[in-house]
Amino acid sequence: MQYQVRTARITDVDRIMGMLDDVARRPDDGRPGTRSADLLRQLIDLPHAVVVVAESGRRVAGVGVMALRPSVSLGGMVGTMDALLVDPSSPPAAVRETLLEELLRSARNKGCVAVEGVSPRDPVERERWVDHGFVEAESRMVRMLAPADASPA
Repeated sequence: MQYQVRTARITDVDRIMGMLDDVARRPDDGRPGTRSADLLRQLIDLPHAVVVVAESGRRVAGVGVMALRPSVSLGGMVGTMDALLVDPSSPPAAVRETLLEELLRSARNKGCVAVEGVSPRDPVERERWVDHGFVEAESRMVRMLAPADASPA
């Protein structure tokens, strides 16, 4: 089955958030929430972000989200893949492959010197990334910060 990849539109946000609900649970209440949907709507229009969907017919089969950031150590812009999600009813390998190729193409077109993402846990999926030229790099550490408008606990 062929998947067409296109830039996401505001009208896709509800479907994308539905996929996030199914796949990427947050620790607070188990749902990405309104704040994530608002951020996604902003990313769709920003030049330093890429939000693409893979679709078959009129059905969204997957989504890829990448933000661009400057990196002094790498000497240019870096694309950071934040999400690469596939609808559970779609063949994951084909959709991920299509989305990954589009994110890499978009990063090149935007002048990125590198693309990074969290290494897939699945060895087969990790091997696909290696086939696209990805290499294991230093692991990242993350500290979550409370939003500025949140009351202290």
